[in-house]
Amino acid sequence: MSDPSVRYQQARPAVPVLHEQRLDEVLGAAPERGQWRYRPRRVGMVWRSKVFRAGAVIVALVLCGLVILALVREQTGPEGFLVGLGLAVLPVPLLMAAFRWLDRVEPGPWRNLIFSFAWGACAAALVAIIANSFATRWIATATADPAGADTLGATVIAPVVEESAKAAAVLLIFLFRRREFGGVVDGIVVAGFTATGFAFTENILYLGNAFGEDQQLGSSGFASVTAGTFFVRIVMSPFAHPLFTVLTGLGFGFAAVSARRHRGRRIALPVLGLLLAMGLHALWNGSSAFGPYGFYAVYGIVMVPAFGLVTWLAIWSRQRELRTLAAELPAYAAAGWLTPAEPTALSSMRARGMARDLARHWQQDRTRGRAAARAVAEYESFATSLAGLRRRARHGAVGPDFGARERELLHHLWQRRDIAAPALTHAARLTSHRPPAHHYRHRPPPYGDGYGHGNGHGYGYGYGYGGPVPQQPYSGPPHSHRRPPQ
Repeated sequence: MSDPSVRYQQARPAVPVLHEQRLDEVLGAAPERGQWRYRPRRVGMVWRSKVFRAGAVIVALVLCGLVILALVREQTGPEGFLVGLGLAVLPVPLLMAAFRWLDRVEPGPWRNLIFSFAWGACAAALVAIIANSFATRWIATATADPAGADTLGATVIAPVVEESAKAAAVLLIFLFRRREFGGVVDGIVVAGFTATGFAFTENILYLGNAFGEDQQLGSSGFASVTAGTFFVRIVMSPFAHPLFTVLTGLGFGFAAVSARRHRGRRIALPVLGLLLAMGLHALWNGSSAFGPYGFYAVYGIVMVPAFGLVTWLAIWSRQRELRTLAAELPAYAAAGWLTPAEPTALSSMRARGMARDLARHWQQDRTRGRAAARAVAEYESFATSLAGLRRRARHGAVGPDFGARERELLHHLWQRRDIAAPALTHAARLTSHRPPAHHYRHRPPPYGDGYGHGNGHGYGYGYGYGGPVPQQPYSGPPHSHRRPPQ
């Protein structure tokens, strides 16, 4: 009588074992990735999903917005909230337009600016209201001096809490959107949008409370508390909160262009900017303690000159971006990636706008015209990013992925070159009667000759990071039969 286990093993069909087959036969029979029926399970990878992270941020900001909305409405009342909302929204479009104008040379993505505004209006404002109220009540209870607690809270607690809460938005974009945070202008714009959102929510609270006070006192007109609050916060000093937080943004902006080897400087500059923001905020809040004219003295002696200085620095930084285009892009024109006139056109805001208009009018219908103008605008943005990347590479402020980033930007330029290059060349001729100046008398050698490892197809590996930054872009000039990798 035979063993049942033996009969069971003999009844099973023979299954080939992997090591009995040739490895190339097994791998060669595998389907393409697009035809996979069995995909790897992403266990524990939910936090790495961009959709999940974006959704989590949106949900958190919405919850903060709902909570801050309820708190402000509770303090001001329904009528006060509506009045405060209507008055507080007036300076917002002007401030946002000013910061967006400043960012026109290399426009940052709107998602960063919307996040910054929402963070300031919702998250930072919620933290400020809760922390300031708790600290003021604790000081009043500990000292039995409510008036002194209010003064101390306004001049010490509020500047520290509010500027730290607003600086968190700049820090988050600096850390997680590093490629889109390339210099001083980016720091100013992100900080400005954050502070504009914070001031918007704070103005609703102050103006709504002022309206409620007028309702109780029965006052109205220019002598009312609402009119006085509106004049001080909306007319005289709509730039106050943006000015404070821009100092923090300047610190992060200067850190972004600092060499990577200067780690101490990259940490100290944002901290210094934050401390300056807190100090100026404290001086502004405590100006009433300097006597009946203390507010006007601080406004005229400190705030207005500081605002003028920061405005000048912002415009100078914007012009510096244009000068960077004129200084760095001729290398790519000499290598054949750009036409000789494009660096001149790209370094002029007038020529850039004219190129978009030309591309739009050269098309036969309106739909194609809009698409052509958009392609030119994208071309200008990528060219600006390329020039800024090259300048930061000269100062050692980029990482070892520089070559890949350079190739990616050139790829985007090449895809839009047929539309953008003629428009920019024609715009350069219309806006300038002088031939474009080049810093290179001879065409630079290909990248593979002496600086790295060109691949023989016109797409090398950038500057590399084994030594100093060379003066030419990677590879040689692109030929008509050569296209960037898809």
